[in-house]
Amino acid sequence: MTNSHTRRFRIFATCDIGEGAFKILRDRGYKVEVYPNPEPPPKSLIIERVRSGIDGLITTLRDRIDAEVLEAGRGTLKVVSQYAVGFDNITRGDANRCKIPFTNTADVLTEATAEFTLFILGNAARKLYPSERLVRNQRWGTWHPYLPFLGDEVTGKTVGVIGTGRIGQAFIKKAVGLDVDFLCFDTEAAQPDFARKIQDTMDVRFRNGFSADSRSIRSVSFEEVLRESDFVSIHVPLIRAGEGKFPTYHLFNAATLRLMKPTAFLVNTSRGPVVDETDLAAALHAGVIAGAALDVFEKEPLPADSPLRDPKLENRLRLFSHFASAARVTRLSTDPNQGMAGRCIQGLIDVLEGNHGGNPANMPYVVNKEAFR
Repeated sequence: MTNSHTRRFRIFATCDIGEGAFKILRDRGYKVEVYPNPEPPPKSLIIERVRSGIDGLITTLRDRIDAEVLEAGRGTLKVVSQYAVGFDNITRGDANRCKIPFTNTADVLTEATAEFTLFILGNAARKLYPSERLVRNQRWGTWHPYLPFLGDEVTGKTVGVIGTGRIGQAFIKKAVGLDVDFLCFDTEAAQPDFARKIQDTMDVRFRNGFSADSRSIRSVSFEEVLRESDFVSIHVPLIRAGEGKFPTYHLFNAATLRLMKPTAFLVNTSRGPVVDETDLAAALHAGVIAGAALDVFEKEPLPADSPLRDPKLENRLRLFSHFASAARVTRLSTDPNQGMAGRCIQGLIDVLEGNHGGNPANMPYVVNKEAFR
């Protein structure tokens, strides 16, 4: 991080992202105000702070940063620094119109999210939660070959990957050790170089006797992934109708879920609205698929009346608290190459202190570069 700055910038953070990050800013002379409560601040408070003339706003996915907020900062707000990879909460068109760059924390979440995806896939498949509950509730009576239930092996199965960007690729690399076949579909473009390297790795494992059977990775249609996979893991951005060539909003719905095997599991660590939760609950009730594991939801926190909370689904549906990146280094490291906190404040510093030639289009963590070209 650079050590020069031109004046005492005022920052408002809607969430505590770690004292280490704020110390870096304060040591540079920044005046930093942090919303003290664990829940998100009301939008009215964000607007009030923006209108007061702050230079930088640190936000999370919980904060709606739309025209109302951005217009309040027109001419004074210089950057919105998002503590997340996603930025569905920020209205890109309004940010561009107001000429306010916003940043995100891509890349540093990749490995943590990928390993978490693998963990919860296994959790759902092997029924870890129902087993632990038996023990804790003192209902484990005796050992039996198949009662009260059996889980499903992951080894030797076919894993479908929807989206082969950074996290999808990292997930595949970690899952190779389970000796599975991969079917991949990408909403943008196939990744032939990556697929070739994975195939080479699997071939070496087979030749050296580390894998009992020869395994493969193939790019296929979305429908083929669903029909042929035993596990389907989602790694796509949220794209609504009209926003791109392949919208992903409610990509998994009653019709697409019916394409999956009745023995298949669905795993989502991408964006909640990619899955229609009402349709998923209905599919689980009807036995359309065997189970699911979700770390993201259409509304967060998960509403009390969500159909996903039905106790009848408890043994087949694992629900987590948007927890995939919740590892110490990933969340709190002040190194921008390792932690969300570090990357968040470095993106803010780059804009405020005019790094990279002073043009947001040249700054690595700015998302809406097109507004400054």
